[in-house]
Amino acid sequence: MDASEAAVIRQHLIDPEICIRCNTCESTCPVGAISHDARNYVVDANICNLCMACVPPCPTGSIDNWRAMPRVRAYSIEDQFGWDVLPAELGADDLALAGAAADVSVADAPAPVSPAAPGKGEFDVGAYAAVVPPWSAERAIANLYGPKAAARSVSATVVGNVRVTDVGKDYDTHHIVLDFGSMTFPVLEGQSIGIVPPGVDPDGRPHFPRQYSVASPRNGERPGYNNLSLTVKRVLEDHQGRPVRGVASNYLCDLKVGDKVEATGPFGLSFLMPNHPQSAIVMICTGTGSAPMRAMTEWRRRLRKSGKFDGGKLMLFFGARTKEELPYFGPLLNLPKDFIDINFAFSRRQGEPKRYVQDAMRERAADLAPLIADPDAYFYVCGLKAMEEGVVTALRDIATKAGLDWETHGQALKRDGRLHLETY
Repeated sequence: MDASEAAVIRQHLIDPEICIRCNTCESTCPVGAISHDARNYVVDANICNLCMACVPPCPTGSIDNWRAMPRVRAYSIEDQFGWDVLPAELGADDLALAGAAADVSVADAPAPVSPAAPGKGEFDVGAYAAVVPPWSAERAIANLYGPKAAARSVSATVVGNVRVTDVGKDYDTHHIVLDFGSMTFPVLEGQSIGIVPPGVDPDGRPHFPRQYSVASPRNGERPGYNNLSLTVKRVLEDHQGRPVRGVASNYLCDLKVGDKVEATGPFGLSFLMPNHPQSAIVMICTGTGSAPMRAMTEWRRRLRKSGKFDGGKLMLFFGARTKEELPYFGPLLNLPKDFIDINFAFSRRQGEPKRYVQDAMRERAADLAPLIADPDAYFYVCGLKAMEEGVVTALRDIATKAGLDWETHGQALKRDGRLHLETY
């Protein structure tokens, strides 16, 4: 055995017990080392360069796991796809038996390196996406309930389930209210929770939790009560248009008042709203990506009503295929125009050209450019991953056309926790 075969590497692994399958790690990995199947997210040891780009954004800490392994015996992605739990760490004797030289330790593994630069013609969205919260954000509590917490889950009671889109088989979206009774479950705007569907998957294993952003503000859907709301779209097809019946989404949409639901979380430590006066918020979303935006908007509305907070500008860019598919359309129209500046973008309206959120943003360039330069303005993007590049490219183009140096301002958006991306 030569030295390269005996070398021990620091293999990066994802804990399948804790992972909530939010896709944050895969979307932030600059080298494409992370992938997933229907159950697990995994890291390819042949690609991973230990750049650590995926570690800070992970809302649960499931990404922060490492194993000393002989390079030739590193866990393959096929191995990882079959895991329900992480394998135990190998001791010195186990490493020797596995083929590593006795005098080689994990300290000999290569040190982390900087993320690889994007290839020619690619736009590195991750270079501008914040992984830290706004400086004035409330301190978030996370991981109270989960596989490795004191309690694996907490039971909540359904106290409301209302459809929030017009009738149509392709856009059945529900607003679901869960009450936690006497159990502690604090959440902030921008955080998410996991819902554990009952039953088992086709392999006979319990379903893992599915992640849903909280759609209500910190003091509850009903103020003063220990409750929260979710925005859930019934999934009938995958992103490629193939028929599928979403396990968790259909379960949730069919719930009746009084039913019990098992929840985990809360999750998320960076996609949080600013708390300081005059801070501006720009919200860019599609479909059920509106959930955290609704939470932020409602909290600002309650503060405004109380007269105890001097809020800055609120702008919303909301995209959907049609008006009928857009959740909360009616309530949005009832919000005061001097409170929030709402811009809709519909991509499938009959007889009209396709229009996306980035198109609406460019139309409002004169209003967005000063906010890009304003250190008290924050940008939040939530929805399908396909929107990420278009939105950040639009911000870059708006800044550049306004005479702003994009690299300076783009890096400030990341550094100061001002541009947050949460896509799936």
